[in-house]
Amino acid sequence: MSTFARTDTSVVGHWWWTVDRWSLLAVALLVLIGALLSLAASPSVAERIGLESFHFARRHFVFLAPAAAILIGMSMLTPRGVRRVAVVGLAAGLALTLATLLVGAEAKGATRWLLLGGFSLQPSEFVKPCFAVVTAWLLAARSEDEAPPAVLICCALYAVIITMLLLQPDIGMTAVVTAVWFAQFFVAGLSMTWVFGLGLAAIGGAVAAYLLVPHVTSRVDRFLDPSSGDSYQIDRAMEAFHRGGLLGQGPGEGAVKNVLPDAHTDFIFSVAGEEFGLLACLLIVGLFAFVTLRGIQRLLREDDYFVLLAATGLVTLFGLQATINIGVNLNVLPTKGMTLPFISYGGSSLLASALGVGMLLALTRRRPGRSGQP
Repeated sequence: MSTFARTDTSVVGHWWWTVDRWSLLAVALLVLIGALLSLAASPSVAERIGLESFHFARRHFVFLAPAAAILIGMSMLTPRGVRRVAVVGLAAGLALTLATLLVGAEAKGATRWLLLGGFSLQPSEFVKPCFAVVTAWLLAARSEDEAPPAVLICCALYAVIITMLLLQPDIGMTAVVTAVWFAQFFVAGLSMTWVFGLGLAAIGGAVAAYLLVPHVTSRVDRFLDPSSGDSYQIDRAMEAFHRGGLLGQGPGEGAVKNVLPDAHTDFIFSVAGEEFGLLACLLIVGLFAFVTLRGIQRLLREDDYFVLLAATGLVTLFGLQATINIGVNLNVLPTKGMTLPFISYGGSSLLASALGVGMLLALTRRRPGRSGQP
């Protein structure tokens, strides 16, 4: 039984009857699964580096409440409110991302984090959803008289963002931002000249990264020929899936997490495979697919150009990030530092995922007077 009557005109009541409650439920399940897997995967990692057993799990739980508040709060906004938050968020995110290049903490050869009060913040995580919304705003305004240089501004913003990401360096996030940006340009109906030009530029960028960035070269070579270098993490991940079988070894019974360096972050899906089995992995994949396809389905009859483009970018971002992480775990994509939304450990990733999905839920809410919506 619903808590709110359909005649409830309060802010919360109106939100409840207009938001996509099925997507909200799917995201809630992903959050619960992430909390469970954090308890399963992080203690062994913490102990291995000399920390208290539940150090990472406790930090993960600390961020759950603010993540929930961000998601719910954002989903209550109007499209105009989402756009305003995105503009402010992008400006702040870019400023903090620039700060990481100047005073950021280095880890694993990359400078992506700022240390704030005992916690590390990765500002570029928040740039992704905000940039998708701002890009949609610029593309939607490109035909208006008051915004003739909108496409050029959009391209300039993209150039600034990927330059910062490449300087960190963060090739994986650069690829995701590029894919989302390209998807929005494609949906915006720009000429095939633009589409082919951007496609060729993306291919050229990928080739350049392979030729000029040593760790990208190493990862691609190891993916194509595992015998050409160290494939320890992938070998352990595949071992985890093999050991887990259909139903898994049982909660806490996994062994691979004891030797897998990033078991609580990039390779947490492998931990799920070993301890909970194939069926649990299929459930996780199904939840990500449901949120992604549900978002697309709710856009099919959308007539607000900005909403269409912004939601396209956000749903592409959500689905693509999950696809890359799972693909790496299954050894169908080269390794890269990409978290699994709502499941991997990381405060920045959790809060940024909540921000992006909250925006998506706000944009796909039923709005009276819109085409195809009651």
